[in-house]
Amino acid sequence: MAEMREIRAQYTDQTIRVYQAYNSIIAAEAVRNGTFGVHFSMNRMSWIKPSFLWMMYRCGWGQKENQEHILAIDIKRTGFDHAVRSAVVSSFSESLGIPKEEWQLRVKQSDVRVQWDPEKDVYGNDLPFRSVQIGLRGNALYQYVHDWIVNVTDITEYVHELYSRREKKEDIRHLLPHEELYT
Repeated sequence: MAEMREIRAQYTDQTIRVYQAYNSIIAAEAVRNGTFGVHFSMNRMSWIKPSFLWMMYRCGWGQKENQEHILAIDIKRTGFDHAVRSAVVSSFSESLGIPKEEWQLRVKQSDVRVQWDPEKDVYGNDLPFRSVQIGLRGNALYQYVHDWIVNVTDITEYVHELYSRREKKEDIRHLLPHEELYT
């Protein structure tokens, strides 16, 4: 049986929301500029995640070092769709239908990677489907920073409030962002 892969996100006709977590310097600069600034590295792969709960799992609800500030970043759907269409999967599998050497060449040449990880619930437990995270580098990262980003919002206080309630065993599901299946 094939694993279920889904992109769930908050989106409009024009934008889709992705999440990233950074230290205070990078986050403050991004909020101030409406995009990333001089402290953001354009020389490495940057991963965007449309799933709020997967991002919370990844950054430990803003408790991990250098991931203390969570950004909600609205980007153009045209950019996101382009990234998804041009992405190369991060891990080789026979099911790709191509030789490993060809996959390695595609990974080396691509500016976009896609990785499918188990979606998480509020407590970090795996759900029965996989969510996407997209790695951007090179020209794709340049386009993301200089063209695709429409709005940057620091949601750290909101995340810390959710985390506090979660730690008290409160049901916070009704407070989470409403994400729908993205096609």
